Parts: sequence; structure tokens; C-alpha cells
Amino acid sequence: MAGALMKDSSTPDSSITRSVKGKATTENVNANGASQASEQKQQWWPSPAKLNIFLHILGRFDNGYHQLQSLFQMLDYGDELAFDVTNDGKITMATPLEGVPDEENLIIRAAKLLANKTKTPFGVSISLNKRLPMGGGIGGGSSNAATALVALNQLWSTGLNEDELAQLGLALGADVPIFVRGKTAFAGGVGEDIMPAPQDEKWYLVANPNVHVSTGAVFTHPDLPRNTPPIQWKDYKFEETRNDCQQLVANCHPEVANLLQWLLHYAPSRMTGTGACVFATFSDKTSAEQVMAKLPNAWQGFVAKGVNSSPLLNKIEQ
Repeated sequence: MAGALMKDSSTPDSSITRSVKGKATTENVNANGASQASEQKQQWWPSPAKLNIFLHILGRFDNGYHQLQSLFQMLDYGDELAFDVTNDGKITMATPLEGVPDEENLIIRAAKLLANKTKTPFGVSISLNKRLPMGGGIGGGSSNAATALVALNQLWSTGLNEDELAQLGLALGADVPIFVRGKTAFAGGVGEDIMPAPQDEKWYLVANPNVHVSTGAVFTHPDLPRNTPPIQWKDYKFEETRNDCQQLVANCHPEVANLLQWLLHYAPSRMTGTGACVFATFSDKTSAEQVMAKLPNAWQGFVAKGVNSSPLLNKIEQ
């Protein structure tokens, strides 16, 4: 949720507050720094996408942060990460992101943050199977960081609980804590008010118009609405909400406007976050796939199911 400082001080319900027991020990890492546990090398950890089903901007504080309300919908689709634990203390990417130096890579930053916090002797080589578009408003980088925190907390046996991991994630970005917690949820205030909010599990066609939208430029634009009245979560209805960034982004980026107009012919549609991705909502997978098959070649998309517990949360609860 760009533009908000997410101080996740809320107390989650007992079903999602836990201490994660780790898997790595000095015995399963050999003298050459290579993990002897082949399943660690091959095990892929989900890094799911999210949608901002709505995004209201209530105001802006003197420090520049915005007061927001949003519904974060977790999806069953996203990137994947694999972790090869070593004993040399080095944290590296086996699959570097093109154009993203390691010092700016949220995955590396998350791993180093956890290592510094817990003083672990272990290192790791991280592989990324990147499927989500960068800068699309669907949480790719923030989700990658959260998966790194959650997975390495287990693989390194660092033993932090969910609240501690979420607090670490906050230093990396406002959206990271909600991916750590892994629940579809309402978020309000400046991001600290997070409340799990189970929704009907619908299907979504998420489409990318292949334009880059600067989050910073959106939130500093003088034409951005900043006076939407707050809503009560219990009164939430999709049709009575909106994305306050959508009109501004559509005005500045005609491809976003064109994609929205095209999708609205088929289903209720809206931009997620500050864009540029747009989603359309369907009651079943087949309908979503049929529309995706008609998507013009200039745009890409994927079909995903909205879920109330993310694939990452499901994995660590197995």
C-alpha cells in the first residue's frame, strides 16, 4: 500500500500468531557451505500476488505519508523462491534481477535484515522464479521480501514469531507485513490497523498494460484526491468503493485507461494500487480464462483465485 507507513502494531488472532520452528542446523550444512538437504535446494516457496480491491485516500499528514483505507486480497498465484542454505554467512542471488543491484534487491535486504537481527552463522543462495510484473501494483517485491523473511526464519532456525517478522518487514516497505501475515485483510490508518477480513473467493483476471507507473509520482501529484470519507469495514461493498489513484493514473497513462475500458465490457474492473495492473472480477475460473483468451497481444495477463489465506501462510502451517 504505497504511500502509507505500515506500523503493524495490531494483535493478530491466535490462529496466525505463532513461533516458526526452523529447519537448518550446523549438521545439515557441510564444510563447503553446500546444504546436504536436497529438498532445501529444490523446495520452492510461494511469493503470492495481492490486489487492492479498493484504495481510498483520506488525507495526508505533515510528514508526507497518506492516511489510507484498503482491502488487500491475497491471490493463489505469484513468484517462487528457493533457498540453498550455506554455512559461509554469505547472502547472494543465484538468479540476479536484471537492472536491480543486490543492495537494492528487497530479497537480499530482507535476508540480511533477518541475519543481522538474529546473528545467524548461516548464509544462503537464493533463486527467484519471477512471474509477476515489477511495479504493477500487485505486490511482487514486497511479497518476495516477506517470503524471504518467513522461509529463512524457518530454514535458519532463527525462531522469530510472526509479530517480530512483520516488524522487520516494516523496515523494508509498507506492504511487507501484510504478506508476512498472509491474510486477506482490511488496512486503515497509516497502515497499522490491519484486520483479517475473509471474502468470497472469487476469480480474477489480472492484466498488465506494459507501462511503468511511478508510485512516488502518483502520491505527490497535486490532482490526487485526498479527502475521501472513511468507511466502516462492516459496511464494505465493492460497488460503493473505488481506487482514488485510478483516474489520475488513467489520465497520465492512456494505456491504463484503454485496458480498463476494454475489461469493463466483460466484468467489474478496477486498477490495483497505483497501477499499472488492472483486474476484472469473475465468479468462476472458466469465465475469467475466456476473457483472457481475448486479451489483445499488446497486453499480458494471468488468472488467479482470491484466497483468504495466502499460499505462503498455508505452506508454513502444513
